[in-house]
Amino acid sequence: MGAEKKSGGCWGWILVLIVAGVIAAAIVIAIRMKTRHSGASPVPGPPGAIDTKYSDALKIAIQFFDVQKSGKLVNNKIPWRGDSALKDGSEAKLDLSKGMYDAGDHMKFGFPMAFTATVMSWAILEYGDQMDAVHQLEPARDAVKWITDYLINAHPRDNVLYIQVGDPVLDHNCWDRPETMSEKRPLTQVNTSSPGTEVAAETAAAMAAASLVFKSTDSTYSSTLLEHAKQLFDFSDKYRGSYSVSIPEVATYYNSTGYRDELLWAASWLYHATGDDAYLNYVTVENGKAFANWGSPTWFSWDDKLPGTQVLLSRISFFSAKGISNSENSGLNMYRKTAEAIMCGLIPDSPTATTSRTENGLIWVSEWNSLQHPVASAFLAAVYSDYMLTSQTAALSCDGKSYSPSDLRKFAASQADYVLGDNPMKLSYLVGYGDKFPQYVHHRGASIPTDSKTSCKDGFKWLKSKDPNPNVAVGGLVGGPFLNETFIDDRNNTMQTEPSTYNSAVLVGLLSGLVTTSSVVRSFT
Repeated sequence: MGAEKKSGGCWGWILVLIVAGVIAAAIVIAIRMKTRHSGASPVPGPPGAIDTKYSDALKIAIQFFDVQKSGKLVNNKIPWRGDSALKDGSEAKLDLSKGMYDAGDHMKFGFPMAFTATVMSWAILEYGDQMDAVHQLEPARDAVKWITDYLINAHPRDNVLYIQVGDPVLDHNCWDRPETMSEKRPLTQVNTSSPGTEVAAETAAAMAAASLVFKSTDSTYSSTLLEHAKQLFDFSDKYRGSYSVSIPEVATYYNSTGYRDELLWAASWLYHATGDDAYLNYVTVENGKAFANWGSPTWFSWDDKLPGTQVLLSRISFFSAKGISNSENSGLNMYRKTAEAIMCGLIPDSPTATTSRTENGLIWVSEWNSLQHPVASAFLAAVYSDYMLTSQTAALSCDGKSYSPSDLRKFAASQADYVLGDNPMKLSYLVGYGDKFPQYVHHRGASIPTDSKTSCKDGFKWLKSKDPNPNVAVGGLVGGPFLNETFIDDRNNTMQTEPSTYNSAVLVGLLSGLVTTSSVVRSFT
């Protein structure tokens, strides 16, 4: 009897296992059928195979932040750079020696510098695992911290923010190395009587985004950044006024076309950093209709944060687990609809594709620094593509025609490839990448030999020199081609040959998104 019971129990369990297997197989088939029917792509997991082209380019691009560092350099990786601007901020008894030089000059412009930190932080938050796969996560974090260390010191009191170090007129009347510059470097601030909403709000965005970057590695530093972000946002919102109006001289270099986009951008980052619904309410209910220009796509740049805000807020509707309303009338839905319109405008064969392109497909918006807009647009396209892919959103509808995440990624790659040499000039616009790249970059430190004894005025002989730069401004993304896709490699051709930190930030974001495939995180916290 005992033997018969054991045998019967065994066959019973086998029967149960067979039935369970049939049910499991049916479930798998049903899921596959549903996925096939919906057209959704499989969700990628951890970083996959590395694309060597983009990996190599990323490793080069990220070095430009070392080229641009001000202050006492630690573990200096650029042999022709040294300590500089060690007394910056001393007139206000502040240490503003860190931060980064804006472009080929020695100015520290707080508005584009803060934007650089915001975009770099965003890139790390979306693509940190991909950066880490090619050993670039730590250099990226280091670049962000070099800027945020400066921004913390530039905000000594609640309603005071130092937004510029150096006088552009004095600075541009010299051609010298940062290590030997001797011209005066006065400070410029915004405060309650001279407000600067856009620069204060952008700085708040940078600190809020960076607080998320350092949350798991340095919680104390993260908390400090977040506290500054909250204070700066309150200051920017309470004392509204454009810094271009309060301080007219700044309009010559980084004129702001308005501050409403920065308020939305900063509040969006503070929502992600804090989870406080008051910030979400600020952008969707209180100010969305008035500030967001819903339904009218624009170009992402250091001056216009609306496209970035629209994509960043789309992340909430893609991934939120809080049941936030996404109805037709909700502000959140309007941000996503506008983000979709941006994406539809970028895909080349979309019915609503923008005609602002060169003959060979490069997005072309501005003659000055022409690569800024295509690279920034491609970065947004890569991010939005990954939101779709990770959330298994199968298609994007553009005036009745459907496009997949891979269509957006293909566009993003086309802009990156153009930058890296797939263009009529067969020239890499990323300095140091490939066999052919600009040799006469408009950059003082790169143009002057390290053993030169030149001072402010006599250094101009190096600007006028017919010889290539003695130092390579490695990782610099130069201004780029004209509309006819020509490029004149000349040190005096500032609009085409000058690199900038904010150009590098969007390029690092784009390359990090292309270096390999991976799911983006559903939450930054």
